[in-house]
Amino acid sequence: MRRLFWLGVGLAVGVVVVRKATRTAQSYTPAGIASTMSQSAGGLVESLRSFVEDVRVGMAEREQEIHYAFAQGEAFDDQFADLREDPRIGDREIFPEEHQR
Repeated sequence: MRRLFWLGVGLAVGVVVVRKATRTAQSYTPAGIASTMSQSAGGLVESLRSFVEDVRVGMAEREQEIHYAFAQGEAFDDQFADLREDPRIGDREIFPEEHQR
């Protein structure tokens, strides 16, 4: 009975090892590599879509805030007004010459 048990355990381990080796070998074939690349590209595209959607939502929220402030007759909160009005701080200090076109 003991030998039959160990024979069963050996067969089970052998099946698991062979299946794992077959999957690993298949992943290195041209079809397996193409499948992996396709899945990676799909994940990248989905991440990019999610990022673009988040940006659009943020833009829409900010646009609503601006419209609301305008409708209420309030001044728009411009974070960069100080920089634009200061003659000492021009585009040259914010953007060095090598980055200007």
